This record gives sequence, C-alpha cells and structure tokens, in this order.
Amino acid sequence: MLEEIRNNKGMQLVLGLIFGIIFGFLLQKGGVSNYDVILGQLRLQDFTVLKIMLSAVIVTMIGISILRPSGLVKLHVKGGSLKNSILGGLLFGVGFGTLGYCPGTIAAAVGSGNLDGLIGGMIGIIIGTGIFASMYSKMREKKLVTEDRFSKVSLFDKVEGNSLKLTVPIAVVIFLFMVILEIAGF
Repeated sequence: MLEEIRNNKGMQLVLGLIFGIIFGFLLQKGGVSNYDVILGQLRLQDFTVLKIMLSAVIVTMIGISILRPSGLVKLHVKGGSLKNSILGGLLFGVGFGTLGYCPGTIAAAVGSGNLDGLIGGMIGIIIGTGIFASMYSKMREKKLVTEDRFSKVSLFDKVEGNSLKLTVPIAVVIFLFMVILEIAGF
C-alpha cells in the first residue's frame, strides 16, 4: 500500500490536503491562529505557540524513530546551510512580527474566517513565493543560497542502532521544559 502511495502523485496530493486540513484544525483548536496568542508569544508572555511546536517535535522524533527502521518513513533531507537558515529566519521573523502569523497559522486563520490572514497572509505568501522563485537562480549564482557539508544529514543518519536511545531522552527533556513553563504560568 505504501508503495502505491509513493507512486501515485494524485493520492499524495489528496493525502496532503486531508492532513493539511487536520493540521489546520489542530492549530486552530490549539489557539495559535489567534493573533493575540501569537503576539503573546512574540512578547514572551504566552508560550502556547512554543508548547504546541515542542509537542509536535516530540511526536515527530518518536514517530520517526519507531517507523523509520521498518521502512514506513523515508526522510528527504533538504540541502541548506547556516547562512540560508539565518537569512530565512530573518525574513520569516519580519513577516511573522509584522502580520502575526506564520504560514501554518495563516492557513488556520483563513479557515477560521480571519480576513487579515487571507488578505495579508495568503496574498503575502503568494507574492513572496513568486519573488523568491524568480530570484532563486540569481541568488544561487551569487552564492547567496548555498549548501554546506552538514546540509543533507539528519540526526537519524548519525545515530547507530535504535534512534529511540537518543530521541526518548531528548523528548523527556523537552517535556520537562514544557512542564516548567506550565508551572511558571506560561
């Protein structure tokens, strides 16, 4: 069945749409499509966004650690560099700070009927993507977009044996950090 999905682009799109709707619903239910929650995160007063993101990191780490050895998950690590990450992070931060949404929360906000997510967010994503796509080859020529020696390596490639021996302790530390945030009133 998995091989059928891997070879069927139409099915991949349908599954992507279904899981995207589920993801947006969960973001909306978690409150991160609410501008005030995002502003609270940016002002370091409400850590709902961080806790949701860290919960996703825990589930993903454990899920990959369990599913990858059996071949049910195949990682496709995208190339990049520290420089790309800093540049992308700065651009992301400007958009995030200006509008109060990231791409995932924009979709959840639009699904909730927030016009600012539709007008500023979705239009901004389309324009920004178009600008990036049109400038990408020139940025590569000028070495503004590069790959470094770590770019195609994941944590799961570096761990010998069962990766749960590393991901479970990391997950416990992240969970304890979230508990501390909760106890502290964040």
